[in-house]
Amino acid sequence: MSEKKYVAYVGTYTHGASRQGIHVYDVDVENGTLTERSSVEVSNASHMAVSKNGKYLYSIEDEGVAVFERDKNGDLSRINSVNIDGMRGCFLSTDVDGKYLYVAGYHDGKVTVVHTHKDGRLGSLMDGVFHTGLGSVAERNFRPHVNCVRPTPDNKYLCAVDNGIDQVKIYRVNKLRNKLELVDILRCPRESGPRIIRFSDDGKFAYILFELSNEIRAYKYDGSGKVPTFELIQTIETSAKKDVHDTHNAASGLSLANDGKHLFCTTAGEDTVSMFERDEETGMLTRKFTLPISGEYPKDLVLLPDDKHLVLANHVSNTLTTFTVDYEKNIIVMNGKPIKITEPNCIRIWPVPEE
Repeated sequence: MSEKKYVAYVGTYTHGASRQGIHVYDVDVENGTLTERSSVEVSNASHMAVSKNGKYLYSIEDEGVAVFERDKNGDLSRINSVNIDGMRGCFLSTDVDGKYLYVAGYHDGKVTVVHTHKDGRLGSLMDGVFHTGLGSVAERNFRPHVNCVRPTPDNKYLCAVDNGIDQVKIYRVNKLRNKLELVDILRCPRESGPRIIRFSDDGKFAYILFELSNEIRAYKYDGSGKVPTFELIQTIETSAKKDVHDTHNAASGLSLANDGKHLFCTTAGEDTVSMFERDEETGMLTRKFTLPISGEYPKDLVLLPDDKHLVLANHVSNTLTTFTVDYEKNIIVMNGKPIKITEPNCIRIWPVPEE
């Protein structure tokens, strides 16, 4: 049996001359390199997600959300798009069953639920909820900014990370009424700026990256009761520098290794990547390194399937940089020259669809 082939999708802004918002790359897993193969038109692809069955790719666009079919090589062809009745979104995720697509609205503080059909088409808007409340940071206009939406691994709840009001709102998805019902709020420190939430594969732990306080908070998650519980077990800084709260720095990307044993994050401003070893039993993190990434504003990062290579999407320097990770020496070594690409926002790596 032949080894799996992988493709990388990079979503970019299209403010300039190019309309090609998503770029498709062949991934050489063994050597840790990417080779561009094709691209498709989509306006300002700020975030993407792949369907649970791997056949479709969803992308934010100015008009709402678009869906593309992935062919046997991983190339993309547009199926349809839907308007989300709001401002352009910034984050997408699918539910565990593949029935819903969740959209985070940074600009208007909205969480949107879109129905997904089995043939790949995006259907009607099932629900939309605007967050309310006041934030504490004047530059953020004192208003909600939903930066990330992600379902809990048990598929019972949807976590909506609000960067503007320093909260994670937790919704139950009422699948009979197709509505979001607020069940709890995880309140974060004022002016911390929660940005992204990720869960361990076993569903026992959650990790939240904070953009303003430049921290990762680790929580024990339990969804077995009437309401979910998030028990804070650790707070660790994203940067190794003493002045971690430097206002020029902003924690930006968070990625869990495929084997679950390491967590990576990026900090824009100082433009570094940090690696933490993760204890799978306790969920606790131990810093192993914080190193420069040879690019400006690392907005997203991803590990190749073998966990031996790291790819960073550097938004301001208009590059992708790839590194080999040496887990014994706790260093990263750059693989070749940076790959030029205009304003990359996010990167996803996925096996090509199986026949």
